[in-house]
Amino acid sequence: MAYYRQIGEVPPKRHTQHRRPDGGLYYEELMGEEGFSSDSSLLYHRHIPSAISDAQPWEPPDASLTPNHPLTPRHLRLHALFDELGWKAADVVTGRRTVLGNEDVRICYVVAGEVSPLYRNAVGDECCYVEAGSGAVETVFGVLPVRQGDYVILPRATTHRWVPSGDEPLRVYIVEASSHITPARRYLSRFGQLLEHAPFCERDLHGPSEPLLVDGTEVEVLVKHRGPGGITGTRYLYPRHPFDVVGWDGCLYPYTFNIADFEPITGRVHQPPPVHQVFEGHNFVICNFVPRKVDYHPLAVPVPYYHSNVDSDEVMFYCGGDYEARKGSGIGPGSVSVHPGGHAHGPQPGAYERSIGADFFDELAVMVDTFRPLQLGEGGQASEDGDYAWSWARNDTDHVREDASS
Repeated sequence: MAYYRQIGEVPPKRHTQHRRPDGGLYYEELMGEEGFSSDSSLLYHRHIPSAISDAQPWEPPDASLTPNHPLTPRHLRLHALFDELGWKAADVVTGRRTVLGNEDVRICYVVAGEVSPLYRNAVGDECCYVEAGSGAVETVFGVLPVRQGDYVILPRATTHRWVPSGDEPLRVYIVEASSHITPARRYLSRFGQLLEHAPFCERDLHGPSEPLLVDGTEVEVLVKHRGPGGITGTRYLYPRHPFDVVGWDGCLYPYTFNIADFEPITGRVHQPPPVHQVFEGHNFVICNFVPRKVDYHPLAVPVPYYHSNVDSDEVMFYCGGDYEARKGSGIGPGSVSVHPGGHAHGPQPGAYERSIGADFFDELAVMVDTFRPLQLGEGGQASEDGDYAWSWARNDTDHVREDASS
């Protein structure tokens, strides 16, 4: 994110001496993307950031995938993945379950009550949507308070841990990329500023406000990374705690953006899904559907038209409200619908007609569109409602009967 910030103590000139009160040197680390040809930040450590005292293999949560074959739309009930007591022993890192994935992105879900281990994802950026609960994400850049509705953007290889708070579980929907995740390019100037037509701006992005310094020795950090057979992991042991950064500056850092700060774009007739976009990565986009006024043409049909997104698989996570187009399908909060490329989809029977005359939709959903086919993870298979694919035909028959009887 090309939006400069400075936190804590940094020297007046980069790559120059930055000394501790006792006269010793702080250790400068350049954290940069795309071979240091894109966004970067400079971090100043109390200890040598490269020092490790042990490294052992670590097996990340099951990320195996099964093809969506035969090709069907699917309904996944994510709230069924964690029972009433199981979440208390789960954490956001090791407890996440893979729902869907392909070579570019993995979608996971977790319900957690425990503090996570220290962790960094060296495969790609993570976009984590907080469906419910509150807490903090402690990072090498500082602390991010998190609450319901927050997107948490964690750049690749950012050391961090999740700390839930309160009596309620932390429910997190996680988009793990194999690339970087940025605001949609069409919202950005050629220098990286969010433009006037963007549905949010830099004031809505919240990064750490001060350094986080933690003392400790022989500290474990779990690292997910690329290996010869795909994604694998390593458990590092650090002689000193990695949260030792006294200051940093630059344009690469974790931040939060709350979905309530997204200003929806509306029109006289139904607007296409790209107006709902918020972030993007390589071969995928992230959109959100928020409560909003809907189409105001006198002959408008406010719910979506039936559509074939021929280049994409569409994944919708329903977070709140009552999603008008899906009424009668069994979908509700905590549901995920998967509409694969090659299948025309749209509103459930009756929703098209019921929407006429509506002026407001109270709905909340996060959508991921991928440009390569998605496969089912173990969490997706475990949570599937097998009836969804047939709901249009079944409900259409019922709808025709209702019309005939009236």
